[in-house]
Amino acid sequence: MRAGLRLNDTDYRTRASLVSDKSQNQFGTFGGVFTPSILTILGVIMFMRTGYVTGQAGIWEAVIILLIAKSITFFTGLSISAVSTNTKVKGGGAYFLISRSLGPEFGGAIGLALFLAQAFSVPFYVLGFVEALTVTFPQFEENFLLLGVITSCGLFAMNYVGAGWAIRAQYFILAVLVGSIVSFVIGSILNFSPETFQANASTFYVNDEDFWTIFAVFFPAVTGIMAGVNMSGDLKEPEKSIPKGTLAAIAVGALVYLVQIIVTGGSISRQALISDPYGSLLDQSLFGFTAIVIAGVFAATLSSAIGSLMGAPRILQALARDHIFPVLAPFAMGTEKGDEPRRGLWLTFAMTLAVLWFAGNDAKGGALNAVASLLTMFFLFTYGMTNAAAFIEQFSKNPSFRPRFRYFHWVTALLGGVGCFGAAILINPGAAAAALVIIVLVFFYVSRRVLETTFGDARRGFYYERVRSNLRRLAGHPPHPKNWRPTTLVLTGNPATRLTLTSYASWLESGRGIVTLSQVIVGDVHENIEKQRTGRKNLDDYIESNGLNAYSEIIVSPSFDDGMSSLLQVHSIGPLKPNLVMLGWPNRVERAVPFAKHLRLSKELGMSQIVLIDEGLPPEEGPSRIDVWWRGRENGSLMVILAYLLTSNWEWRRSRIRILRMLMPDEAKDEAEKELLDLIAAARIEADHHLVASDDFPDFKTALHETSGDADCVFLGFQPPSDERAEGFHTAYSELVDGMPTTLIVCSSGEADLMS
Repeated sequence: MRAGLRLNDTDYRTRASLVSDKSQNQFGTFGGVFTPSILTILGVIMFMRTGYVTGQAGIWEAVIILLIAKSITFFTGLSISAVSTNTKVKGGGAYFLISRSLGPEFGGAIGLALFLAQAFSVPFYVLGFVEALTVTFPQFEENFLLLGVITSCGLFAMNYVGAGWAIRAQYFILAVLVGSIVSFVIGSILNFSPETFQANASTFYVNDEDFWTIFAVFFPAVTGIMAGVNMSGDLKEPEKSIPKGTLAAIAVGALVYLVQIIVTGGSISRQALISDPYGSLLDQSLFGFTAIVIAGVFAATLSSAIGSLMGAPRILQALARDHIFPVLAPFAMGTEKGDEPRRGLWLTFAMTLAVLWFAGNDAKGGALNAVASLLTMFFLFTYGMTNAAAFIEQFSKNPSFRPRFRYFHWVTALLGGVGCFGAAILINPGAAAAALVIIVLVFFYVSRRVLETTFGDARRGFYYERVRSNLRRLAGHPPHPKNWRPTTLVLTGNPATRLTLTSYASWLESGRGIVTLSQVIVGDVHENIEKQRTGRKNLDDYIESNGLNAYSEIIVSPSFDDGMSSLLQVHSIGPLKPNLVMLGWPNRVERAVPFAKHLRLSKELGMSQIVLIDEGLPPEEGPSRIDVWWRGRENGSLMVILAYLLTSNWEWRRSRIRILRMLMPDEAKDEAEKELLDLIAAARIEADHHLVASDDFPDFKTALHETSGDADCVFLGFQPPSDERAEGFHTAYSELVDGMPTTLIVCSSGEADLMS
């Protein structure tokens, strides 16, 4: 893959350096996420088509349509919340989230789809506004197209001034919208009739409509959740505002539509619902005051158009800054103040005028229905890929996927994704297939993959080709703390006597990385080839019989220490070089100096080290606590990540992580406790904290034994000693942990970062 397509935070900052010194907008949850989202949700469909949906489908099927649509957006909202709280969110909304999770191939394809969905939403809402205007004032019907163009020019001018003006305008619009909803809801309740409700309860499809065509007409009513997400680059705290604002808008929107379907279904005749959904709402105005409902539909349609007109250029700007499509490069530019995407705004405006021109002077609603169905397909695929991104992140057990948002599971993402693609196929199989083909073509354009024919066993050839191709692609992606996974070289010796070492190596891999158990046979390589083959088979049998997820490696060397040195230097699977080396603690002090040499060499080679001091496996009833002694981020980051990986295994699933810190006499307890709490929050893990006052113990050994003696596993940090200090190091640590549970002493290379 070309270097220009490696998307990471550093590249993003480099490509967006022209923006780094500009004044950024700093909107909060209510103004930046909830308000644009709820105004888009409670938009043109509520006034112009919900009655039509209720009349055609009947009250109960209309409720089912609402529940299906809202379930899709609710599950998508959970996925958005999880992904947005697991990374530093920048501009580009859902495109940014998908591209940083699934890579530029999927991000580019879905980014284009999302831009088109948002761009075509603008003429959709403009058509809704003009239709409502001409229904209210029939004398304007002949000027349908002209009114659409004038409206688009006014919205363009408002957005051209800046997002701040558009956001402030939405507060006023929200107040008008609330007043309008209260008016027709209370009016409908006052006119509610059980007989009318019963008559409208069942389905009555006409004009070749069915459940899924009506679903397609209604679905844009729930797509407003992206309006707030698309403002990600303009939010003060996107990782907090996006989940709160998005889920709140989904809940409020669901409640309003549910109430509308029930009360209007019980107060308006089916014929009026189908033939004149907007006019029937006007008839339900409280005290006959239709002006407030008219103002509401105008406010709703215009605010939705404003939100889409703000979102589409920002998605295009983010796409352009990632250099995925060279033709989009001019749209990366933003204004000096606020980084406003003016060029993208001009393009969206031009697309709006083009759609209005093709829609023509049709004031009968046909153009609105057609654009609604088109938008449904775009949004279904966008939501589907958003769910796919969250599903892959968690289901693949990526250690860096530790979202602060806790109410998410891969099952909800899977349900959301299946719901999106299933609904797309049921609505229009041809359109769904065409959209999928376009996405696949864009994917292949971006990735520039070259498929080659393989021979021999079909399965092995396919697997070999995929591994080969992926290794080459992986080699082109430099390591990043966010994508750190344990690739562990375990120096086992005779594994039959090292069950604790190999078990912990497998636990720490936790289905996320690669473990290699290695052994050195001392002797001449030519004389010991058969012994090496036998040893590898025995090692493979040991791995299989103990249910370990590991590979084997055996080397023959004239001396044990030379063999160890060779293993550390050359073992790798292409770009998958070990980033962790795991060793057992030497029992004899005579081994301290060569042991220290191996520790120093592995550190110089860029590997982290884990030394296991074996005091046996945890109890059969299950371990309950892991103690991590925090002495700073240098080794602490890796220790906490390893503790977290340990708890991901079913044997450790009920255990708790406890992070401990020694409190020095001159340190303030409150400040130290706050630092630990901030650390746990930033790390996005479930953990307890504990401060150990140094004044309460004569030395660290006593504090360690009395505080962590009842733990099931203890993590301590260390630094490899020099040859001169090797024996003292061995003696000190041997005495320190004597009588303790199994202890892992850790030295980090710095590659794994807890805060990524």
